[in-house]
Amino acid sequence: MALSLQEQLLKSGLADKKSAKKIQNEKRKKDKIRRKSKIVETDEVKASVKAQQEAKKQKDMALNAEAKKEAEKKQIAAQIIQMIDMNQQPVNNGDIKFQFTHDNVIKQLLVNEKTRGHLQGNKLAIVAHKDSYAIIPIQVADKIAERDASCILYRADQQGEVELSEEEQDWYADYEIPDDLVW
Repeated sequence: MALSLQEQLLKSGLADKKSAKKIQNEKRKKDKIRRKSKIVETDEVKASVKAQQEAKKQKDMALNAEAKKEAEKKQIAAQIIQMIDMNQQPVNNGDIKFQFTHDNVIKQLLVNEKTRGHLQGNKLAIVAHKDSYAIIPIQVADKIAERDASCILYRADQQGEVELSEEEQDWYADYEIPDDLVW
């Protein structure tokens, strides 16, 4: 059986019985005082380790939240691409120029008469898709707008109408707008 450190020091002659008893008495007195007053001695090392762990936990939670946001953005982008791929209409299949704005630049697509009518009648919309443009049904455009409205480039119902004053309306009332006027 192994001897305690105190017994080993006594046996080797490095400590005497008197000093060993004195140390035991002091230890017992400290324990008794601590039990009576119920003072919990805080260990500075334990406190600093706990603080470091808490800081690391907060940092990890922030990083996880950021990674989750990035993953969610990627997932939304993938959903948008999938919806466009599944529902896109033929583009540049006609000889009529349909013009719209993208980043304050006028762009144009060649469409047939039927597609142009659907675009103006708010049945189709134009979206940005993989460095080009796609024409999709308005129901799909609504779903895409819920996820990311910046993808929608043209919708007939969102085109700003110019508001004229009553004086201007009276002045223009004498002039007829031709039916074949295409912007």
